[in-house]
Amino acid sequence: MNTETAPGGPHPPPWHWRVLHCLTRLSLAQQLILLAVLPATVATLAAIAVLTRQHLDNVTELMRANAQTVALQVATVAQGPLMHMDRRALLRIAQSGTYQPHVQQVQIWSDDGEIVANSETTDRARTQGLQVVVPVPADDGRRAGQVMVEISLDAVERARRSVGINVSLVLAAALFGVGLSGWWAARRISAPIGALGEAVDRLGAGEEASVAVEGTAEVRRLQSGFNQAAGALAESRRLMESRIADATAELARKNQQLEVASQAKTRLLAAASHDLRQPLHALTLFSDGLANGETDPVRLQRIGHIRQCVESLDRLFSELLNLSQLDAGVLQPQWSDFPLDRLFDEISRNFRAVAEAQNLRLVVRKTDVWVRCDYVMLSRILNNLVSNSLRHTHEGGVLVGARLRGNGVRIEVLDTGVGIAPQHQARVFEEFFQIDAHSRPGERGARGMGLGLATVQRLAGLLNTCVELSSRPGRGTSVRVLVRRIAPVLAPPAIAAPGLVEEAEPCLHGVRVLVIDDERSILEGLQVALSSWGAEVMAAQSRAEALALADTWTHPPDVVVSDLLLQGGDNGLDVLAALERHPRGIGDGTARLLVTGETKPDRLREVAASGVAVLYKPVSPRVLRQAMHAQLARVRQPL
Repeated sequence: MNTETAPGGPHPPPWHWRVLHCLTRLSLAQQLILLAVLPATVATLAAIAVLTRQHLDNVTELMRANAQTVALQVATVAQGPLMHMDRRALLRIAQSGTYQPHVQQVQIWSDDGEIVANSETTDRARTQGLQVVVPVPADDGRRAGQVMVEISLDAVERARRSVGINVSLVLAAALFGVGLSGWWAARRISAPIGALGEAVDRLGAGEEASVAVEGTAEVRRLQSGFNQAAGALAESRRLMESRIADATAELARKNQQLEVASQAKTRLLAAASHDLRQPLHALTLFSDGLANGETDPVRLQRIGHIRQCVESLDRLFSELLNLSQLDAGVLQPQWSDFPLDRLFDEISRNFRAVAEAQNLRLVVRKTDVWVRCDYVMLSRILNNLVSNSLRHTHEGGVLVGARLRGNGVRIEVLDTGVGIAPQHQARVFEEFFQIDAHSRPGERGARGMGLGLATVQRLAGLLNTCVELSSRPGRGTSVRVLVRRIAPVLAPPAIAAPGLVEEAEPCLHGVRVLVIDDERSILEGLQVALSSWGAEVMAAQSRAEALALADTWTHPPDVVVSDLLLQGGDNGLDVLAALERHPRGIGDGTARLLVTGETKPDRLREVAASGVAVLYKPVSPRVLRQAMHAQLARVRQPL
């Protein structure tokens, strides 16, 4: 059957459907009582309505006849005075008519409609009345005038009230009797069914339930079938509970094993990351020391190869560190307003040489849009996306641009790379997920650990946005990030956005530096690198050696560079605190810098809460040099 819906929405259901819906919500006993009471009520009301109407009509006709009689009497008496227009006589006649029972008003009219006499009752209140008009005949057969008599209908009203009271009493008695009979019948029928329903509820609650077999044959058959089904269900439940208990115990054991394995993996990963960062950090420092003053092209080439290997390892460890920082919750957005083109220029500088080395094009489109975001987090997102696109593109290039979308800006990184198969697109943002090399032909660059896009997703969550990805295998990939747009600032702040201002060659000549690290190789590497920059270096492997140096120096060092984890469970933060308490120790004029390879979330939170600047191993000499210079500038700036 075809149905049509009005443009404004679906029609409400008809009234009879609503009534049926309400009836189905009643209990069986209520429906049976209603079935008994409703027809009796309708029949009784119909009979009473007919009898009442007949009675009231009879009373009304009686009052009309009474008024007709009074009017004829008045017309007969008023014939002579009306012919002579004796108004006084006519008034007396009209007044005599009002003395009749229930008469409220008498009027005598002339033949032309003039009221020649009018009398109204004054001894009782006027009520609704019934008017009767009769003619006054003349001697010649013509009409001499008319008489109007208005008679009160209060008798009809009294009769109506009396009938209403009687009807109510009769109806109440009838309904009481019918309802009592219906209730008794309903109880006889619904009681066994109600007991059966309660048993079903107990059975649903997991209890054993049965009902007594009694009542009519149909009900006894139903009760017997229920008892048999309840017994079988109880037996099945006991068997199922036993199996569930066994499965739950096995699942708990497996879950405990997985949790132990996960904790062991986390500890192993953190320990391996820390232990591997130590020699890698030393290797970074020594490679920089080897390059200082070296002129042999062959050796410089080999040193360059070493640096490339170190940078590749650094990139892998940085992915782990970024994820650890996000897990630890130490990264919180620092909202600021800045021109998006400034960040685009930084991306162009960072990756243009990388793209050219792979014979690829990197196009970063200019834009005049300003955004409100965390500069560092958005920079890390776009750097990860561009780096990932260059790694998986072997022909064409990468495009970075921005499009306005309502109150936001959609930043898009588009490449012509190998693309991502549809079955992998939902998983590329998972941690440690990597697509097999044979499914990504022509892939360039070093393979990562599958954490770059996971970090992007986490950072986007901190920025209250999301990352959208679309890709076609063999045609390329597009990744989009939506950020908030603001009106351009006419007078940009003099301080540049984080990460833009870099000191190419900060001067450390004559700077006194205390280096604390329990690894002899790292100490030697730092001494080589810092000495080549003109700094005066003091080295200590423990808290005791650092305090011993404090006993002998004439002036505290300008900078203290300390590892976080030292031998014997000592802590770099505690060593710094001990040097602060030393009588000849460090004060407000000494810059502090922590260098660590730790990735455990609790350690990262501890470092973030200390307020001391921190670098994560492996640290390139350039980054170390700039960080030391920045901390020196901070403690030396005038208050």
